[in-house]
Amino acid sequence: MGLGFLRLRQPPLVGFILAGVALGPTGLGFIADSANVTLLAEMGVIVLLFFIGMELSIRAFILSLRQALLVAGGQIGVSVGVALLVSAISGTPFAEGLILGFVVALSSTVVAMKMLDDRGELRSETGRIAVGVLIAQDIAVVPMLILVTSLGGADSGEIGVLQIAVKMLLAIGLLGGLLWWLGRRGKLRLPFSAAIEDKVEILALGALAVCFSAAALSGVAGMSPAYGAFLAGIVIGNSTLRSRVIPVIEPIQSVLLVAFFLSIGLLIDLTFMAEHLFLVLSLAIVVIAAKTVLNIALLRRTGSPPQVALVAGLSMAQIGEFSFVLAAAGLSAGALDLDAYRIAIAVTALSLLVSPLWVSIMHRLDGLAAEHRESYRHAFAIAYARELAEVSRGGAALLGIGRALRVRYRALRLARQHRRDRADGE
Repeated sequence: MGLGFLRLRQPPLVGFILAGVALGPTGLGFIADSANVTLLAEMGVIVLLFFIGMELSIRAFILSLRQALLVAGGQIGVSVGVALLVSAISGTPFAEGLILGFVVALSSTVVAMKMLDDRGELRSETGRIAVGVLIAQDIAVVPMLILVTSLGGADSGEIGVLQIAVKMLLAIGLLGGLLWWLGRRGKLRLPFSAAIEDKVEILALGALAVCFSAAALSGVAGMSPAYGAFLAGIVIGNSTLRSRVIPVIEPIQSVLLVAFFLSIGLLIDLTFMAEHLFLVLSLAIVVIAAKTVLNIALLRRTGSPPQVALVAGLSMAQIGEFSFVLAAAGLSAGALDLDAYRIAIAVTALSLLVSPLWVSIMHRLDGLAAEHRESYRHAFAIAYARELAEVSRGGAALLGIGRALRVRYRALRLARQHRRDRADGE
């Protein structure tokens, strides 16, 4: 499926997600238990953040940090505010509205970074700003998760503001201290670097060991494992081994990311989607469109040029992978009922599925906007002329095969009738 979408000049990750839908429990049923795939997917997210940390320019990241915090704060504040307003109007519990606001506020680090990388913009100003915002969101997941687990009632007295503040300060302090320390010195020379820099197998195993060890320590400390991997990536990226480790880790990261996109497809319940198709589609469209407008407005307000704000805003228009974790935590805590959980999962998965297509369409139509096309239909036809030609050629080929089969079928019928006539004559 990935190759098919590449043929149509669309992001292959959409094909990977659809492959997960087809192979999943409500599809063909080849993968009934998704536990192993989910484990590989989590590893893919961790390795991706490790890879992003290695490629990160510390000076550029520090320059975008203030804007990243403002934009991420605006995204979370507006999303939670709207969700609480809707819950108050509809009469749903406060806790449910708060959790759904958290779910909608987050964007997908994996999908956004993959789309920017495919477009060659990950290392540009656009990529730097998007990475900063997404990392700020990942830091915010820590207090969100603590709040969600405390909303169930039984444990609410055990988890207080102090614990949230300590973990937030720890996450921000680790990042700030690491950036300050690395920014004041040259390239790090890690132990045994001279002995292993020419040994590909040892480099790969050593880098993965550092990555997953940091992720485990971060998880034990109550923070996101991916955040720990990101910090480890920053350290390796500012060492003398950077240029040797990146080409070794990149193919491993790419393979594990395929498992991540497959796991998203496995989460899509086709039966539930069919029963609530209009509701899920409507919510997904509203969320993606609203997040696009909000992202662009916040980025423009904080000083980004129009084109940078457009590309970065579009790349963060989907709902993120950590939203699955928040929704599951809300369900297990009893703060989110089963129907709300299933709708949240369906809308999140659908937004991840259509986000690359949304970005592709908006990019192409924006490129044609300056030419003053007479209608969106005309602009769409021009923007997708190649893909339409591919589909037309495919359709023509299928029609040709159909005609050939019909001619063959008629010839066989005539031959059979001729044999029957001869047999009757004898």
